[in-house]
Amino acid sequence: MTLHIETPLVESRPLSLAANRSVWIKLDALQPPGSFKIRGIGAACELHARRGKRRFLSSSGGNAGIAVAYAGRRLGIPVTVVVPQTTTERACQLIRQENAEVIVHGETWHEANQLAVSMLGEDDAFLHPFDDQLLWTGHASLIDEAARQGNKPDAVVLSVGGGGLLCGVIEGLRRNGWDDVPVIAVETEGADALARSLAQGSRIELARIESIATSLGARQVCQRAFELAQQHPVHSRVVSDREALAACERFLDDHRILVEPACGASLALPYFAADSLAGERVLVVVCGGVTATLDQQRLWRDALRA
Repeated sequence: MTLHIETPLVESRPLSLAANRSVWIKLDALQPPGSFKIRGIGAACELHARRGKRRFLSSSGGNAGIAVAYAGRRLGIPVTVVVPQTTTERACQLIRQENAEVIVHGETWHEANQLAVSMLGEDDAFLHPFDDQLLWTGHASLIDEAARQGNKPDAVVLSVGGGGLLCGVIEGLRRNGWDDVPVIAVETEGADALARSLAQGSRIELARIESIATSLGARQVCQRAFELAQQHPVHSRVVSDREALAACERFLDDHRILVEPACGASLALPYFAADSLAGERVLVVVCGGVTATLDQQRLWRDALRA
């Protein structure tokens, strides 16, 4: 029994027509807490629970924090999530909905993270949003499922924030004998730490995040993601906020599933930039985003029009 569910892998006719190739979507937006994050975070929380940890601490105002809160409730272990001041009230509400404590601190995730780490006691476990081997191994289950559910893809498309999903997918590809399958790593302009790092040849840190895709808002990808992007065939792509949001809106029309712009970044390639794809059969990770609402989509759209 795991805290995540096996999600559908389906061929998307609308995306396939738009991209002029067979596009398959792994629907991790359907995970109980709303995103792929529960795969790795759930596995890590289960391990920490077996080791006798009595509280989970995390530092995320988005999908990771919600996943930790969900895991804690399911396992009967208290959770404290430190969020920055930029966190939406909806995200805080979703964390509290899982009976977790929310502490608002600092202007950025980095400041919230520093406080969370300083609070760590002997009986506590710290759940990092993306930089943890336990998370990567858990996220790799996404590819394990895809290998059971369908044929080998010619490429995997995914969104990159801190790089946790990238690390997990590459681990999954390797352990299923799909080492040669390239990964197309997508970011939005203004949250493109990986793309800039690869272009420069060293891991850079963005001065600030200038994108509405806040779930991609790590100013620096983790070291392991940067290393794997140079060892595995990884192709970096950057899309605009407008393209990411437009992809969310089209995906809602096509599949009745609402995702956030961080997820829309990946969907933007088959919708609007099919030339960036490789091969005849492409797997797109629909990573989710539970904080997205129709009202929030309208606010993002208005902000981009301004």
